[in-house]
Amino acid sequence: MAQQKAGSAKKPEIVEMPPQKMAVVSARGAPDRVFSEVLPALYSSVYTLKFDLKKKGLPTFKVEKLRARYPDAHLVSKEEWTIVAGLPIPEDTTSLPQKVPEKEVKIEIWEYGMVAQVIHLGPYDEEYTTIEGLHRFVEANGYEIAGMHEEEYLTMPDVKVPKTIIRYPVRKK
Repeated sequence: MAQQKAGSAKKPEIVEMPPQKMAVVSARGAPDRVFSEVLPALYSSVYTLKFDLKKKGLPTFKVEKLRARYPDAHLVSKEEWTIVAGLPIPEDTTSLPQKVPEKEVKIEIWEYGMVAQVIHLGPYDEEYTTIEGLHRFVEANGYEIAGMHEEEYLTMPDVKVPKTIIRYPVRKK
């Protein structure tokens, strides 16, 4: 399967994605509450890294779209979700500036490989139908879900029609 840019299709697709080094913050709770608590730490850390590289005359990077993983969303109520929010960072990053003392930003490698994904157009609370369709697509194509639910936010949450990639690692049955 050829490697494609994430989110290149509005229909479900199965693509190969390489591992990605990520700056991450973790929290527990509903996304609308948790994001406002953790994203300032995440973004300030990543933008400080970017501008520190620029000041040193080193190659810099584009800050990409926010991604979030929800390892237990299918097991507990939304108010109890574990949320791991992340932003891609350069592969040679070994440490991150900590700009918000009460919220540590860590480095992780997010493994991908074969993934099934689809773009959801509309409010986050209406994703369920899109997720069900992606699950049916995975099953119909001889795959099974092999990892946690991930979302990549292509637009700001306050736009008229939010655009979100919904993604799962998959493997052949």
